[in-house]
Formats: sequence, structure tokens, C-alpha cells
Amino acid sequence: MKQTRLPLVLSAALIASVAVVGCKKKEEAPAPAPAASAPAPAPAAPAAATASVASVDLGSAVGADFKVTAPATTFKPKDTIYAAVSTATSDPAATVPGKLTATWHYDKAGTQVKANEETKEVNFSGTGTTDFFLKMPNGFPVGKYKVEISLDGAVVQTKEFEVK
Repeated sequence: MKQTRLPLVLSAALIASVAVVGCKKKEEAPAPAPAASAPAPAPAAPAAATASVASVDLGSAVGADFKVTAPATTFKPKDTIYAAVSTATSDPAATVPGKLTATWHYDKAGTQVKANEETKEVNFSGTGTTDFFLKMPNGFPVGKYKVEISLDGAVVQTKEFEVK
């Protein structure tokens, strides 16, 4: 009888061990270590202030503030022609160095001919006005003209006018 009990005991032990292993609580995987966070990006440097041309006014006279006091687009041959260039900076508290250029042209038989060019070094700060002028000692020939205003070498505004 001992022989018949041994297989029963072994079978019971095997079933019990399977049951224990099957009922064993699963161990949870350890929580992953917190990822090393990347350092916060440095704040972006503020964009450098820029200057821009807001408007160009033509006239035959300017005031002490360099603004046109007698606006016109038609002039007489003996007039002095002024271009008042209004500028502004993106940051009113900043000073932005730059160059303003006025290039004056006239139409000669359908061809644009350069009459004069003047460049001024300017320290732009907030809003301001810079003036340019063109005068011909013997008077301007009757015809069509234009002035191109450039900021740091790039044409930003063109104004056409006429001498009658």
C-alpha cells in the first residue's frame, strides 16, 4: 500500500506547487527612474531693434523739425524740392545705426537718369524725420522725376513728382 500512496502524495505535492506558483502575486516591475529632464532652454535673446521708413513726403519747404511745411508733387523749375523721410524703430528706447539714401532721377526721353544721390548716416531712435533736398542752380528741366529712398542699401519707398 505504500507504493500506491507514493504516487498520490507526489501528485498532490505537484498540484499544490503548481497552485502556489499560479496563485503567487506577480511582482510589479520597479518604477522607471525619473528621466533626467533637459535643462530649460535659455530665454531667447530679444530681437535686435530695427529701423523702418514710415513715409516720404515731398514739398517745397521744411520746418525746423525737418517735416514738409508746403506739400507738393508738382514744382516750378526754380523750386528747391524736399523729401522728408519719417522713420521709426521697433524699440523706441533703442538706438539703431543706419544709412538713409535719397536718389533723385529724371525722365529723359523715356530713360531714367540719375540727377543726384545723397546718403546720411543716422542713429535712429524712436520716431524721427530726416530731410533731403534737390536744387538746380539754373532750374530744373520740365518733366517727370522720382526720388528713391533707401534704408541700408535697400529701396524702401519711391515718390514721383513733376516739374512744370
